Amino acid sequence: MHDVVVVGSGPNGLAAAVTTARAGLDVLVLEAQPTVGGGARTLRDDHGLLHDVCSAVHPLAWASPFFREFDLAARGVELLVPEVSYAHPLPDGAAALAYRDLATTAASLGQDGDRWAATFGPLARDWEALVGALLGRSVRPTPAALRGAALAARYALGPVGARGVRSGPTDPFRTPAAQALFAGVAAHTSTPLPGLAAGGTGALLGALAHAPGGWPVPRGGSQAIVDALVADLTAHGGRVEVDRPVRSRRDLPPARGYVLDTSPEAAREILGGTRDVADPGERANGVSVAGAGAGAGAGARARGRGLVRGWGVGARMSAAARVDLVLDGPVPWEEPDVGRAGTVHLGGHRAEIVRAEAEVAAGGHAVRPVVLVSDPAVVDPTREVAGLRPLWTYAHVPLGSDRDVTDDVLAQLERFAPGVRDLVVDTRCTPAARMAEHDANLVGGNISGGPVTVPRVLLGPRVRRSPWDTGHADAVLGSASTPPGPGVHGMGGWFAARRLLRGLGLSTPSLAP
Repeated sequence: MHDVVVVGSGPNGLAAAVTTARAGLDVLVLEAQPTVGGGARTLRDDHGLLHDVCSAVHPLAWASPFFREFDLAARGVELLVPEVSYAHPLPDGAAALAYRDLATTAASLGQDGDRWAATFGPLARDWEALVGALLGRSVRPTPAALRGAALAARYALGPVGARGVRSGPTDPFRTPAAQALFAGVAAHTSTPLPGLAAGGTGALLGALAHAPGGWPVPRGGSQAIVDALVADLTAHGGRVEVDRPVRSRRDLPPARGYVLDTSPEAAREILGGTRDVADPGERANGVSVAGAGAGAGAGARARGRGLVRGWGVGARMSAAARVDLVLDGPVPWEEPDVGRAGTVHLGGHRAEIVRAEAEVAAGGHAVRPVVLVSDPAVVDPTREVAGLRPLWTYAHVPLGSDRDVTDDVLAQLERFAPGVRDLVVDTRCTPAARMAEHDANLVGGNISGGPVTVPRVLLGPRVRRSPWDTGHADAVLGSASTPPGPGVHGMGGWFAARRLLRGLGLSTPSLAP
């Protein structure tokens, strides 16, 4: 009989495990995969290179309230911060660069420099209040949180907000460089542009790009964050068992309480709750994949024929297909300064990005999909082995697509880095339809725990008194499907653990080292 059993060892699951173990409880974490970490794992390939399985760049790992209290640096995790947070190459051979230094960024954007500084300056200067407002949903309101909420509201209602990717008379940016730079960061939502959720993502990530911690890459890969969490868990008596899939109550050891770092659909199957549609296999994190097109697998389409009742109804979004590359040298970007960035957004001009995201959300494959790229060796020389280096990429594709997008990704790379194909030593594609083989929460390639809509991020998958409740007194949901949504921030698991501790009559422990 355990006190707490946590299902899933991603950052949220481990955040919940650390919190409950520090409260003096006996904690067991069950992980279906042979290694710990969920979407934050790092695995070594046949060339001896470390590849991040899902997440690679971590602005929220230094900024979130959970990790700030946990203090990764004090636990030996080194977050390496590039001088350029993200870059966006353009078809004419130029590029837009989001330097960590806001003034340098503004100076590089010409006539849009003042607007960029006026938009992101207040957000970056008061980043802690902004993060507290957007990620600290259940924290008792404080002056800083209220100030952050006011900042976010002024941004949303201002000239950028949801209109930041809109052309026409209300266009807040006039130059192709600034337009593309904002569109690239807004596209992280994997939703059609423009939109309030995309604008909010642009606000948070754009502000952190110019904040002290920037967009860092952990030395040695994302696994460093996972290892620090596991070390703290074991130091407080908890343990992790791998190769332990949980599909129903029968797979759960007896416990006083359970934290599920899973999708809402998986939680219902595990707990035996009421189903929303007749076939429990007809859902993909609340988003239909019925129109996924010729590139989508039949099984994925079948799983998506229905829509769950809730905030996913009517949502349109894209999925991710990952392509891991091994290069014999750095990417030969046409604009060399792009090589100073830890993250690169490939998509061309803003109009191309908007069109590509709309095509994918409608169920088709874009001719030139939006591609996110990270070259960790830019700031972490340990990632290079015998002259070889990993290149992390993913492309936006229809939900449930089984298409091998290696050629699509290479074409986008070659477009902005002529000759890069000559450096490719090895490639490995994980289509969207197979992403769940690496992490069961990534159904159909959905890496966001569900649709990124304002109601879903604020209120969770269902309207409940607490968005972490499951309808079962002994179990809470603590995954990316709950507020504050996707990202390596640990907040969903932390909130769920606090909810469980209150039910057990215990207070939330300190996370300080």
